[in-house]
Amino acid sequence: MKIPAVYVLLLHCMRAITPAKCFFNWSPLGLAAIFCLALYPSIASPASTRGSLVEKIQAAYGTMTSMKASFSQVLVHKESGGRETRSGELLFKKPLLVRWETKTPERELLVVAPGNIWNVFPEEDLAYKYPPQMAEDSQSLVRVITGQARLEQDFTVESAAAEEGLAVLRLYPNEPTQALVEVVLWVDESSGLIQKFRVYDFYGNENEVVFSNRELNVTLPDSSFAYTPPPGMTVEDRSAQGAVQEPLLQ
Repeated sequence: MKIPAVYVLLLHCMRAITPAKCFFNWSPLGLAAIFCLALYPSIASPASTRGSLVEKIQAAYGTMTSMKASFSQVLVHKESGGRETRSGELLFKKPLLVRWETKTPERELLVVAPGNIWNVFPEEDLAYKYPPQMAEDSQSLVRVITGQARLEQDFTVESAAAEEGLAVLRLYPNEPTQALVEVVLWVDESSGLIQKFRVYDFYGNENEVVFSNRELNVTLPDSSFAYTPPPGMTVEDRSAQGAVQEPLLQ
């Protein structure tokens, strides 16, 4: 079983997910725990230092118009020890156009556009269609990793000891959910760009993503963020569902 990219990117969304799309039939975040951070105690730094880093992050992404990057992703289920490694490409264009394409081990596509959100499984001839509001919440991970979240308004932000030459911030949502209790960001202090993030859910599962080959302010046509299902593909249209139940993307 696999974890849809949609689980990874969006932290507040509709709740109806086909059990077959859950990694070992987990709850929606279905992500990992290696607990290596427990070996490195959190070291508080002055609020002024933390605040200046948050400002640098938001300034960096505030001046960015687009981004292209490769990603590697590791998802581990705490209780079973199940582990999944994935890789692919991320395209981002302001205001909130996202194309998250997993290329290995199995193809999957997540497209966030003004009209709809698509989560596509080409090998299964299956696509899910969701409303765009799923990505608009200020605590959505899409907004966090693209620098658009209001970090110090929507999260309690704490500094931790630097790792591998990167500054570390821990984010605790003011309104935690079963699928999101903590986000850890590894940030390049010189550029203010997020190099890596890790998400924890209530059960201690985690999802870690590392970015590489990043290109900023590149020309990305709007067509990169459009999707039309090919003839014969099964489409489950959930764009009209109004009730928010269990988070679909965490």
